[in-house]
Amino acid sequence: MNNRDILKKGLESLGITASDKILNDFKIYREILVDWNQKMNLTGIEEEKEVYIKHFLDSVSSVKNNYIKDGVSIIDVGTGAGFPGIPLRICLENISLTLLDSLNKRINFLQEVSNTLELDNIEFIHGRAEDFGKSEEYREQYDVATARAVAGLPILMEFCVPFIKVGGYFVCLKGPNANLELEESKPAMEVLGIEFIEKIDVELPETDLNHNILVFKKVRNTPEKYPRKAGKPAKNPIK
Repeated sequence: MNNRDILKKGLESLGITASDKILNDFKIYREILVDWNQKMNLTGIEEEKEVYIKHFLDSVSSVKNNYIKDGVSIIDVGTGAGFPGIPLRICLENISLTLLDSLNKRINFLQEVSNTLELDNIEFIHGRAEDFGKSEEYREQYDVATARAVAGLPILMEFCVPFIKVGGYFVCLKGPNANLELEESKPAMEVLGIEFIEKIDVELPETDLNHNILVFKKVRNTPEKYPRKAGKPAKNPIK
C-alpha cells in the first residue's frame, strides 16, 4: 500500500470521506511542513508516511465519538505546527477554527499553509493561553478546546477550559500516561468546572504507538481567577 492509500484508508476508518482534494491538501501540507522545518523546528519527523500517520491521522482521530464534528467552533491551544487543528479543518470544512500559539514564526507558517490550501474560517492568534483565556472576546466562546500533548494534563486544563462554553468539550490528545495524568487532574477538574466523560483508545496504522483521547465536558463556568498569569499554571499546577 502506498502512502496515499494508507492515509485514505486511515481517514475512511474514522468516517471521513477521503476525496482527492483532501488527500492532495495533506500532501501539500506535508511539503510545506518539511520546507519550513529546514529553518525552524516544527517537527522531528519529515518522512511522508510517518507524517501521514503520526501527525495527520493522529490529529484527525479526535473526531472519534463525534465530540468534534462539522459545524462546531474549535480552539486549538498551543497548536505548534497546526496539530490537531489544521488536519481537522482539512477534513471538516464547516468548522470555525482558532489556532493559538505563543511563537509568531509558527503562526506565520500556519498562515502560509492555510493560504496555500485556501482554508477559510480560521483565526490565528499569536499569544499565550493565560492572556487570551481572560479576554471577553475568547473566554467561554467555543464548543470545543483541543490540545495535543503540549503540557501535563492539569496545566493543559487551566490553559484550555476557560475557552469552552458550558456544555462544550475539552478533547485532549495524550500518550501512554493518560491514566496517571487523569488521576493527577482531579483537583483541576473540580476547580475549573469540568467532568471526565471517556478515554478513547486510538489505533494508528503500521505503528504500535499507544495514543488516547481524553474527553471532558464543561458543566459550569470557570472561576474568574483562572487562567492564572503566564508561568503560574506550569510552575504551580492546580492541586
